[in-house]
Amino acid sequence: MMQIFDSVTKTKRPFEPINPNEASIYVCGPTVYDDAHLGHARSALAFDLLRRTLEALGFKVTMGKNFTDIDDKIIKKVEATGKSMQEITGYYIDRYLEEMAALGVRRADIEPKATESLDAITAMIQTLIDKDYAYIVSNGDVYFDTSKDAHYGEISHKVHDDDENLSRVTHNSQKRNPKDFALWKACKGEEDICFETPFSSGRPGWHIECSAMIEAHFQGTDEYSIDIHGGGADLLFPHHENEAAQSRCATGHELAKYWMHNGFVQIDGEKMSKSLGNSFFLKDALKVYDGEVLRYYLNSVHYRNDFNFNEEDLQTAKKRLDKLYRLKKRVLPGKGSVVNNSFKEKLLEAMADDLNISVALSVIDEMIASANERLDKNPKNKALKKETIANIAFIDELLGFGGKEPFSYFQIGVDETLKEKIEALIAQRSEAKKNKDFTTSDAIRDELTAMGIAIMDTAEGTVWEKA
Repeated sequence: MMQIFDSVTKTKRPFEPINPNEASIYVCGPTVYDDAHLGHARSALAFDLLRRTLEALGFKVTMGKNFTDIDDKIIKKVEATGKSMQEITGYYIDRYLEEMAALGVRRADIEPKATESLDAITAMIQTLIDKDYAYIVSNGDVYFDTSKDAHYGEISHKVHDDDENLSRVTHNSQKRNPKDFALWKACKGEEDICFETPFSSGRPGWHIECSAMIEAHFQGTDEYSIDIHGGGADLLFPHHENEAAQSRCATGHELAKYWMHNGFVQIDGEKMSKSLGNSFFLKDALKVYDGEVLRYYLNSVHYRNDFNFNEEDLQTAKKRLDKLYRLKKRVLPGKGSVVNNSFKEKLLEAMADDLNISVALSVIDEMIASANERLDKNPKNKALKKETIANIAFIDELLGFGGKEPFSYFQIGVDETLKEKIEALIAQRSEAKKNKDFTTSDAIRDELTAMGIAIMDTAEGTVWEKA
């Protein structure tokens, strides 16, 4: 049975979905005013692992992830660049999706945008006003009255009498309580990005978006809207606390049965923050490292732990992944048969334990070592080769790595100019061998070796890799 660490109860709980054999997951997506950073990648990868694991365990998974495409930061970008809001948000949504694809993150089934969900947002706000959980102030802003929700604070457990957290909540002289938060922000006169509603011309507050989108796109029950709500640990308060409150009061039931949060990303031990000037954009990492290498590295630490990103550990992770591809190269060409049952069970058992990636990677390391040892004794063991191919295919399905052609994998990081030179030398060597000019052929092999390039002659031709 799948075990999930629930952020609310602070315990592992067996996953018992609200609908049998189905799992609904909603993850808070990015505010699209800038490029994605490693924090975005870590969260996306964590919940991609969750989705893959639940699917491997036989659940029909429906995944939702939103795009916040109206926000103060987006408006500032519009003012600074002179571009339209649609140009800016469209550009960064496309970039985000491209970079997530490079990491092997599967697209969500539901990808709502705030600007396309205004009817649902307006309806939920109106419901909260009608039920007296929200109030309109003189300038047209609409606030949620936290004092009316007896369960406010039960998600994060750190709201009441917590000055540090309360300081993060925007204050307004017309708010009834310091913890009250904006559901709707009225235009301030000079803003030209406004939407008309019965309360005022303005735009939605950040917290209301996800609640309204979830109610619009997921079919829940009388107890819960969805099974799992996820996001980064920084969203627990105030974002998820506020989401839970407004959804609870608007619908009469809880938003999610389970709450999951991934840890922060740090760079050399320092919490990643743009205010600290050490934000590491994903696009920069992808210029240097293949997306699959980054995926392996960023997933190599348990999702709930903070992640300390550094080049040395990344290189170590790559070498560990290299071993899988060297084994794959050893057993190809060929077609897989059936995954080894013991291997599959051990891998699923590890991932079903709240995504215990450390144990899962250890299981893979053991499989690699065992297969290599057996192949050393019998290099022509066809049954083992077929089983290994099937095992690696299952790893790719479950964890999202190992699916590349191995020689192409080992060419990663070689620039195009050098690739052209290598291919030209290999062509010259092939021509020399054809003419039985073995002196030239051997000389070219030596030249390639000196360049750090290893070659192998196969039935399909000569293949090469960066040694």
